[in-house]
This record gives sequence, structure tokens and C-alpha cells, in this order.
Amino acid sequence: MRIVGISGSPRRGGNTDTLVRRALKLCEKEGAEVEFIPLSGKKIEYCEGCFICKRNDCIKEDDAGEIFDSMEKSDALIIGSPTYFSSVSGRLKSLFDRSLPLRIRDYRLRDKIGGAIAVGGSRNGGQEFAVRDIHNWMLLHEMVVVADRETAHFGGICVGSDPADVLEDRTGLRTVDNLAQRVLDVAGKQLD
Repeated sequence: MRIVGISGSPRRGGNTDTLVRRALKLCEKEGAEVEFIPLSGKKIEYCEGCFICKRNDCIKEDDAGEIFDSMEKSDALIIGSPTYFSSVSGRLKSLFDRSLPLRIRDYRLRDKIGGAIAVGGSRNGGQEFAVRDIHNWMLLHEMVVVADRETAHFGGICVGSDPADVLEDRTGLRTVDNLAQRVLDVAGKQLD
């Protein structure tokens, strides 16, 4: 089983990176092959809406294609984002917008398992909306969306502003751990 974790944060080593890495570490301990892709330091251009990608490769020369290749080779995706004004980061949104070829060319992410993680500066800082945006993207790709079990019911949702703050959020960390376990469980059943 191969699980790819993507951190949509522009801040290297921040709370979102910490949470996605935590989820992947749990998956790896259970025997999954994992790959961590931080969007910090990656060049992700905006989609221009030219629709060249309907017939040919995107004309943009950036890191999106490499990330999409990793997504296609995965059995499951765990995608995390900081909460920016009750939504995902602009960097992650740009990656989502550029993923049209994965959809219009035979739904290449169809039936992959997907889970979402969001972190915000306060307990009610819009994380559920950021998770919803990730879920909506997954649903448009016909992925199988899962959430954590027995805790927040939407996915991994944590509180933190400064790097490593999330490590103090015990309730939030439980949602991340439960999400990782749920991704493993459902992906394992699907691969059987």
C-alpha cells in the first residue's frame, strides 16, 4: 500500500508539515510505503483556464506534474492545509486547480482513498471549511473520502499558530491519528 501525504503550507516545517508527517509515520509503522510532499519550496503556477491540458500536457513548467505522478501512483492521499480565511492555502488551491487533467483523462484518482487535515489559529478557526474544500476536491476526482473515527468526524483538525504548537493540542492530535488509521483501514480493505 502506498500513501502520499501532501502539506499545502508555504511554511517549511510548520504545523501542517508536522501533522501530515505524523499521519504518514503512523501509516508507515503499519507497513505502508509513504511519501511526503511539502508544497513549500515547490513551484506551482496558477491555472490559466486555457484547457490545453484537455489534449496535451500543461504548458506550465513547474512541479505540479511530478506531484500528480505521485498522486497517480498512490493508493491513498492524506492532504493537509493551514486554514487561510476559512479555506485552504493559495498554494494548495493552485495545485487543485491544475489537477484538471487527472479528472478529464479517465479520472486517474478514482477510488483512491482520501483524508484531510487542517490546522488553524484557534479551535473554531475555520478548519472544518478547509477540510470541506479538500473533501470537495477529492469528491470531484471520484475518490473515496474518509474521516477520522470517533473524534471530530471530518478529519484531522488541530489548533496552532507557531511551529510545533499543534504538539500541545492533544484533542487535535487524536483526530490526526484516527484519520491515519481510518485511511489505512479503508485502503487495506479496498486492496484485498
